[in-house]
Amino acid sequence: MSNRSIELDDRLHAYLMSVSLREGGLARRLRETTAAMPEHNMQIAPEQGQFMAMLVKLLGARDCIEVGVFTGYSSLLVAAALPAGGRIVACDISESYTNVARTFWEEAGVTERIDLRIGPAMHTLAELLTTEGQNGFDFAFIDADKSQYDGYYESCLSLVRPGGVVAIDNTLWHGTVADPAVTDRDTEAIRVLNNKLHADERIDLSLLPIGDGLTLCRKR
Repeated sequence: MSNRSIELDDRLHAYLMSVSLREGGLARRLRETTAAMPEHNMQIAPEQGQFMAMLVKLLGARDCIEVGVFTGYSSLLVAAALPAGGRIVACDISESYTNVARTFWEEAGVTERIDLRIGPAMHTLAELLTTEGQNGFDFAFIDADKSQYDGYYESCLSLVRPGGVVAIDNTLWHGTVADPAVTDRDTEAIRVLNNKLHADERIDLSLLPIGDGLTLCRKR
């Protein structure tokens, strides 16, 4: 028995992966391709991707939002988990990263499920609120510019239906959120958001120590 989350050292993490991860060859190749890039640390952990794919299945999600695509690992897994007719509106500002994503989406046969929109995500989210209104999406995943997390959260919360989930990545931020000596802009933005979410009566809340911290906000 334990009254706190277990710490994962390298040996235990390897064991977790060996008995839990069911990663297909295409997803693994995408991770390996991304690992060769200087910015490879921007990619989520494979166990987190698998968890989010299960989450959208549990939600029965059909309409999803992704803020921050990078090379497309999370959108690849989530799109594959959606039912026929499901979609992801995927927001990013980088043509070069998302060109990698497009290649793997096409090979996986999920391109028709992903509506990629290149441009500032706040503009895309505002457009969705104008064209589709509130409460039309089942799931949103935020993993982009940390300094704009609060704006992304508020927009996604409006777009997601009651009972839907907004998932926010990097909310433990390599542990620096717990170190008061670290005061850079991104760390402070995540701290402020974490405190806001803790007090936000519009949601049910759980911050999971998976990957770099994944916060789940269920809209009430």
